[in-house]
Amino acid sequence: MAQYFLDSVWLIPVYALIGGLLAVPWSPGIIRKTGPRPAGYVNLVMTFFSFFHAVFAFTAIWNQPAREVFIPWLSTAGLNLTINLEISSVSVGALIVVTGLNFLAQIFAIGYMEMDWGWGRFFSLLGLFEAGLGALVLCNDLFFSYVILEVLTLGTYLLVGLWFSQPLVVTGARDAFLTKRVGDLFLLMGVLGLWTLAGTWNYTELAEWAATANVDPTVMTLVCLGLIAGPMGKCAQFPLHLWLDEAMEGPVPSTILRNSVVVASGAWVLIKLQPVFSLSPVVSSAMVTIGAVTAIGASLIAIAQIDIKRCLSYSVSAYMGLVFIAVGTQQDDAALLLVLTHALASALLVMSTGGIVWNSITQDVTQLGGLWTRRPISGIAFIVGTLGFIGFPPLGSFWALFKLADGLWITHPGLVGIIVAVNALTAFSLTREFSLIFGGKPKQMSERSPEAHWPMVLPMVILVGFVLHLPLVLQSLSLLPNWTTLNKDIALLLIWSSIFGCSISGVIYLGNIPKPIRLPWKGLQDLLAYDFYTPKLYKITIIFGVAQISKFADILDRFVIDGIVNLVGLFSLLGGEGLKYSTTGQTQFYAFTILVGVGLLGAWVTWPFWGIQFLSLVF
Repeated sequence: MAQYFLDSVWLIPVYALIGGLLAVPWSPGIIRKTGPRPAGYVNLVMTFFSFFHAVFAFTAIWNQPAREVFIPWLSTAGLNLTINLEISSVSVGALIVVTGLNFLAQIFAIGYMEMDWGWGRFFSLLGLFEAGLGALVLCNDLFFSYVILEVLTLGTYLLVGLWFSQPLVVTGARDAFLTKRVGDLFLLMGVLGLWTLAGTWNYTELAEWAATANVDPTVMTLVCLGLIAGPMGKCAQFPLHLWLDEAMEGPVPSTILRNSVVVASGAWVLIKLQPVFSLSPVVSSAMVTIGAVTAIGASLIAIAQIDIKRCLSYSVSAYMGLVFIAVGTQQDDAALLLVLTHALASALLVMSTGGIVWNSITQDVTQLGGLWTRRPISGIAFIVGTLGFIGFPPLGSFWALFKLADGLWITHPGLVGIIVAVNALTAFSLTREFSLIFGGKPKQMSERSPEAHWPMVLPMVILVGFVLHLPLVLQSLSLLPNWTTLNKDIALLLIWSSIFGCSISGVIYLGNIPKPIRLPWKGLQDLLAYDFYTPKLYKITIIFGVAQISKFADILDRFVIDGIVNLVGLFSLLGGEGLKYSTTGQTQFYAFTILVGVGLLGAWVTWPFWGIQFLSLVF
C-alpha cells in the first residue's frame, strides 16, 4: 500500500488544485443558495487526502535512494521541455510540512473567516498555493521552478488583496507583487543565462555539470547574481524585504502559510542550486553578506515595531537571512533544518497572534496587555512558538542553529557571532511582544478580548504538540547529533544568548520601568522604527526615477509622437480644403493637373542629368 502511494506521489499537488477549482463556483455570483462555506469544506477534504498521501509515501521512501520521474510536456523545433520530478525523502517530507500546515491553516480559516463572504476566492487561492508549493518541492527542473514561483507570486497578490475595498490592502498587494517582480525579472535572466552555459535546467544534471565546469568567472558571477535575485524577493531579504511587511494587510490564515512555507520557497531553489553557486566565490560571499545584513537589521527593526503582525514579519526575514548564510557557506543540511523548524514555529506564532487580531479592537501591542488570564491557550502557544523559534534546547531551532554554527565554528567564527547575536535579538523581540500582549494588567483595548472559538484554537493546540515533539521526530529519523559529541561551546553560546535575550526583555517590559520604552537617542529609535528609512530611500531613488522617466515618456508621446501624427493629419486636412476650392469638376482640368504633376515629378527625378547638361553648355 505504501509503495502505491509513493508511485502516485505526484498526485498530491493535483489534489490541492482540484480542491481550489471546486471552490470557485462558490464565489459570489455563481452559487448563492448554499452560502460560501462548502468551498472551505471541499478544500479541507482535499488537503486531508494530500497530507495522508504524503505521510504514507514518506514511510516508503525513507532511507531509499531518490528517484526521478519524467513527464514530456513540449517538443517542437528542437526545444524539448520535460517536467522532471524528484521523489526523495526530503521532497516528500517537505510535502508533509506543506500539506499539514495548509490543513491546519484551513481549519483556522474556517473560524477566522466565519462571517466573510470571500470564502470561495480565499479557499480556491489557498488550494492554488498548496498546489504550487507541492509542485515546487517535487520539481527537479529550474525552468519549471521559475514558472511555479511566478504562480506563487500571483497567488500572493490575489490573497493579500482579498479585501480589495480597503486602500491599505490594495497598496500592500501591489507592493508585494511589484517587489517580487523585480527579483523574478533578474531570476529569469539568470535562468536563461544558465541554459547557455550548462545546456540543461535539471538540478541533478546541473550539479554534475558544476562539478567539472570550466566557465568564465565574470559570466558565472553575473548569472548567479541573477539566480539569487529571485530568492531574495521571495525570502524578503534586503533590499527586497518590504513586501512581507506590506503583505500583512491580507487575511491572517493566508499569513500562516506565507510566513512559514511561502517565504521558504526561494530558499528551496537556493538549496537546489547550491552546487552552481559554488562556482562563483563572489556570489557565495554576496549571499552571506545579504543574509547577515538582513538577519541583523531585521532583528533590530522587529524590536522597535508596535504592530502585532510586523513584529513577526521582520523576525521571519531575519531567520531567512540565516538560511542565506547557510547556503552561501555550503551548509545545505543546516539550511533544510532551518527551513523546517522555522516553518512550524512561525506558523504557531501567527496562529497565536491571529486570534488576538480577530477579536481585538487594535493591533498596536502598546495598547494591549493582561491577556494571559483571558487567553491562556494563545499565551501558551506563543511561548512554545517562541521557544521553538530560538535556540532553546531541546526544541527544533536549537538543533538547526547548532548545526549551522557547528559547521562554521572553525572556518567562519565571525558568522557564528552573527548567529548568536541574531538569536539573542530574536529572543528579546519575541519576549517583548509576549510581555506587551499577555503581561501586565488589562488595558482599555484588551479588557474584552476572550479566547477565540474552537476552530481557531484546535489547530493551534495541534501545532503546539508538533513543535514540542519535533525533536523526538528528528531523533527517530536519526537527524539529530549525539549528545556526547556536541560542541559544548556552541551549545552554551546559543543557550545563554536565548536566556540573555528573554531575561533582559522580560525585566524591561514586565518590570516597573515606565512605559512606553524609548531608546536614549530618539534618532536611533526612529531609525529602527522606520525600517532604516528604506521606504523613504525607495521614494527618493527608484520611485522618483521611475516617475521622472514616466513623465518624460508621457511628454514624448503627447508632443512628439502624437505631434507628428497630428501634423500629418492637419496637413492632409488643409490640403484637402485647398483643393476643394481649386477644382472645377471638368475632366480636362484633372488631366492637366495630373500631367503637370507627372512633369514636375519627372523633372525632379532627372534634375541631376539636366543639371550636368546645363553646366556643360555654359562652360
